[in-house]
Amino acid sequence: MRKMVITVDHADGMSAAEASPLATKADLAYGRVRELILTGELEPGSVINQATLARTIGISTTPLREALRRLKQQGLVELDAHRDARVARLDAEEARDLLELRLSLDPLAASLAAERRTSQDVARMRAALAGLETLPTDPTPQQLAAHRHFHSAIYLASHNARLVRTLDDLWDAADRYRRHGLQTERTAEEREEKAREHRLLFEAVVEGDGETAADVMRTHIRTSTGARAAWQLASPDAAARP
Repeated sequence: MRKMVITVDHADGMSAAEASPLATKADLAYGRVRELILTGELEPGSVINQATLARTIGISTTPLREALRRLKQQGLVELDAHRDARVARLDAEEARDLLELRLSLDPLAASLAAERRTSQDVARMRAALAGLETLPTDPTPQQLAAHRHFHSAIYLASHNARLVRTLDDLWDAADRYRRHGLQTERTAEEREEKAREHRLLFEAVVEGDGETAADVMRTHIRTSTGARAAWQLASPDAAARP
């Protein structure tokens, strides 16, 4: 098992647990287990050995169980009456639901960003774009974080706090599906097109062109790895697998 890391905050690179000296053991367990699920180290459908995982994290099973209950509320963990825990399986309907929401809300955020961006927002987006690279089949946590930082910079430039929180939650839920979609190798042309869309999106927001920013974002989401995962999971072959 690779070294476990705590989920980072998207704005400044610091985790909520690291930022707060009042973080509880349950908070730390939540962040670590969530990261293991979202990075695929705990695979969809796998059983969680709570005693072993608690020892690995360095806590007792009590705060771990509290963390698992929080993760159940987010749809990432399944718990039965006997307290057995399992990572939630990927679900075609959830993948579709997430895609539909992002097709509506991401373009809205891009359009608002074009209207409301400040010089600080532009600097944040430019720095995020400079550190961005097209995701490979097996991306590192750093590559995934860079991808998220760019989109988060767009969200923050919308200056709509409720929309930002909603999109951050959607990104969390979609991470596992994003990884699933990446398992199918993309062509060099497909990878370059995604990089081009990032550049066009940045340029449209900086130029204050909300309509183009929304259109580029809509295309970007429609052809994303999350969309690919939704199509794959909805296919008859996927439905036939146990």
